[in-house]
Amino acid sequence: MKALRVALVFASLCFAHAAMAQQTSNDPIWAEIKKLDWKFGPSQGDIATVASIGVPKDSVFLGSVGSRRFLELNGNLGGDGNYTFAPSSLSWFAIFNFDPSGYVKDDETLDPDELLSILKKNNVSGNEERERRGLQKLVLEGWYVVPHYDIQTKRLEWATKLREQSGDVTVNYTIRLLGRTGVMNAILVSSPGSLDNDIRAFKASLANFTFNSGQRYSEFRAGDKVAEYGLAALIVGGAAAAAAKSGAFKAFGKVIVFGVFGGLAAAWAGLRRFFSRKSA
Repeated sequence: MKALRVALVFASLCFAHAAMAQQTSNDPIWAEIKKLDWKFGPSQGDIATVASIGVPKDSVFLGSVGSRRFLELNGNLGGDGNYTFAPSSLSWFAIFNFDPSGYVKDDETLDPDELLSILKKNNVSGNEERERRGLQKLVLEGWYVVPHYDIQTKRLEWATKLREQSGDVTVNYTIRLLGRTGVMNAILVSSPGSLDNDIRAFKASLANFTFNSGQRYSEFRAGDKVAEYGLAALIVGGAAAAAAKSGAFKAFGKVIVFGVFGGLAAAWAGLRRFFSRKSA
């Protein structure tokens, strides 16, 4: 049923396709989403002037202005500098955001137990902010995927498992892509039943992601700005804490690939209410 709801959502978004254009709704939010400046593939999506991602056929992309509005329309904190990539089915979507914090040295050994302890402390303070905003608390229970770094692709990945007050479980899957002048953060929103498949699809799409010339990690030169933190800080600097502050983890039935925005301090969520209305 959830898969059907998702399909119906983007069937209306992809109004450029004849069959999809037949989907109609009187919902004002739905109408506003359709007005956004969606770029349909095959094309290229430019991300924060430092990177780009290929948008193949049957995929879509939104720039910063459209992504801000897209997130706001679905009950999220929008913010500037976010970019949206998705398959046209909207079985998942990803938000990219670049943090120009400098070159992050990748010679650090990660201690999963210590990192989880810090994240749980962050989770407590994050829940205080969620409570202030009238949002459900989220309890960080542990790792879904233990943090790991790929020295070849320069990608840092991990996933946490959280539980809402309602008892529903959220998986927060995170990926960072290291560049010469900073870190590209990415968030993937997916359905619980298709998480593993969607992660694979998302990673496959990253084959079409590239930092622009002069922005690649391998192009570091003496004198470049070096970040004041390493790999561990990319994990404990946000993830659960930032998500908790902004009300994340609800979109598409509560599975989010979550990247921390703007100096490790922002996030979003909340498409579930919208989808529930559309399936009625």
